[in-house]
Amino acid sequence: MPLGVGRFTLHQIRDCAFAVDGGVLFGPVPRTEWGKAYPPDADNRVALTNRCLLIECGDRRILVDAGMGEKLGPEEVGGGRVDRSRFDLDRELARAGTSREAITDVIISHLHRERAGGITRRRSDGRLELAFPRATFHLQRRQLRWAYQPSERDAACFCVDDFALLEETRRLHLCETEIELLEGLQIAVSEGHAVGQQLVVLQGEEGSVLCAGDLLPTAGHLKVNWSMAVDLHPLTGIEEKKMLLAQAVETGTVLFLTQEAGFAACRLREEDGGVVVSEIVEI
Repeated sequence: MPLGVGRFTLHQIRDCAFAVDGGVLFGPVPRTEWGKAYPPDADNRVALTNRCLLIECGDRRILVDAGMGEKLGPEEVGGGRVDRSRFDLDRELARAGTSREAITDVIISHLHRERAGGITRRRSDGRLELAFPRATFHLQRRQLRWAYQPSERDAACFCVDDFALLEETRRLHLCETEIELLEGLQIAVSEGHAVGQQLVVLQGEEGSVLCAGDLLPTAGHLKVNWSMAVDLHPLTGIEEKKMLLAQAVETGTVLFLTQEAGFAACRLREEDGGVVVSEIVEI
């Protein structure tokens, strides 16, 4: 069921089910803590859903992130646990009444593989092409620079084949800071998980929706000290989460989760000095 907010109609677009090592997903948090909420398999992997957000507004079809794509081998994405038997990006777009060709804009939160691998796809002759041929891609300039020369900590998160073609085709809009892409659609910037990660905030008379990307990928990450092992600046991320979660509770903002397996969106409440899910929202 789509969610309406202001001028916008929102759909979750499920890219794939996949699994990731719990130590990568929850970083310094002991398995005895995260394992209660996210029981791992025999290989210590946690089941997730890779999810994009489709925003419809007039003749604009805006996709937040491009999905994992299909260029990587099983050994590179979840040890073979990527599963598209129940859903994939094309079927989900069709369910929402649209297609890759109709997408006008793609907001890339950051260029990690699970968010940006689907920017390009490989043709039958082996050459790469843009997977959303008519779209303009919006990305922070600092994130692009970083992706070409990442640190040792996050180098494995990037693949140049995912994004180099953007510059060649001139379909790339590089942002220098926070912008309002459309009235009511704000792109904010976060630094905790990745350099220049873009967060999407939608506002209307009915309320607001926040897509915080990999700063808040699952409900487990509502705990401010639960961070990913690949977060570049985890202490910065903690402060960013405190601010965003406090605002979301105060305003009743709907939080869109990019990797939570159980549900796509929720509202929040304070409990025992922290923030927890108060209501699951259909989208």
